[in-house]
Amino acid sequence: MMRTKLQIAALVTISLLCACTGTKKDEAAINAADEKPLVKVALVTVRPVEQTREYTATVEAEVTNNIAPMTPVRIQNIYVEVGDRVSKGQKLVQMDAANLTQLKLQLDNQKVEYNRIEELYKVGGVSKSEWEAAKMMLEVRETSYNNMLENTALLSPISGIVTARNYDSGDMYGGARPVLTVEQITPVKLMINVSESYFTQVKKGQTVKIKVDVYGEEEFDGKVNLVYPTINPATRTFPVEVRLDNKDTKVRPGMFARVNMSFGTMEHVVVPDDAVVKQAGSGERYVFVYENGKVFRRVVELGRRMGSEYELISGVENNSRVVTAGQSRLSDKAGGMDVTVE
Repeated sequence: MMRTKLQIAALVTISLLCACTGTKKDEAAINAADEKPLVKVALVTVRPVEQTREYTATVEAEVTNNIAPMTPVRIQNIYVEVGDRVSKGQKLVQMDAANLTQLKLQLDNQKVEYNRIEELYKVGGVSKSEWEAAKMMLEVRETSYNNMLENTALLSPISGIVTARNYDSGDMYGGARPVLTVEQITPVKLMINVSESYFTQVKKGQTVKIKVDVYGEEEFDGKVNLVYPTINPATRTFPVEVRLDNKDTKVRPGMFARVNMSFGTMEHVVVPDDAVVKQAGSGERYVFVYENGKVFRRVVELGRRMGSEYELISGVENNSRVVTAGQSRLSDKAGGMDVTVE
């Protein structure tokens, strides 16, 4: 009987202890629910922000000339190699001169014949039509000879650099590829496509900054050389040609470059990059704005990134306070979410 009483007393004690423990857990849960998230905030203001846009491009030669004769003929000698600098009018290739020699003989004979007929014409020995026919034949021979001369001794039409050599001395030129390619690389040009919204702001002579990936952060000064007058309806962009003097020839055709154009300044709110949150699964960006003990989620449109700050095109008013730490515990609630500012 005594053991039964003791068992009953033990059970009552355990029940009381469990009841007390349960009450404490419930109180802790209520306190945790009432606890406000702790955040850091920063005051943000409108500032003048330079409106720059970056465009990518491949460097191109100002002029590219393919050096080749008009008709298939054997190559007698090539005087330059890839990488050589050449001057305008410099002889680059000598083609086989057999045809040229033949035309020279025909031209010399025609000159003799023309001089004979001209003397006869002066004394009335031949008619005017005969004299005119001889003169025309001489002009035809001269034209043929000069054309063959140009296609036998190949001269460079520009000052530049040899960028391709497709044949060797003694090869038969077949016409599929040029013998040489010469490119003018002082200056060079870059073609970019600019959004139509900037059409009225891009002007010929406008200065731009150029970075070439191979040279890291080194900047080169360029200028807008040509603004195309029409908009591409498919891309809503217009082509712009940028010219780089390249007097030191550091920049070469084929290099990848970035062109930065400035379109003046605009007054926009600037926020710390820590304030900008990306919506998971989408490209949406937002910040939390603090007002009177509450935070409100605001979708924003980003502009430029400037070091550790972002330009905001829209979404946040001037002199707002934005959350810069603690966003992981925040949510988008109607009427705002209560928070504690650190």
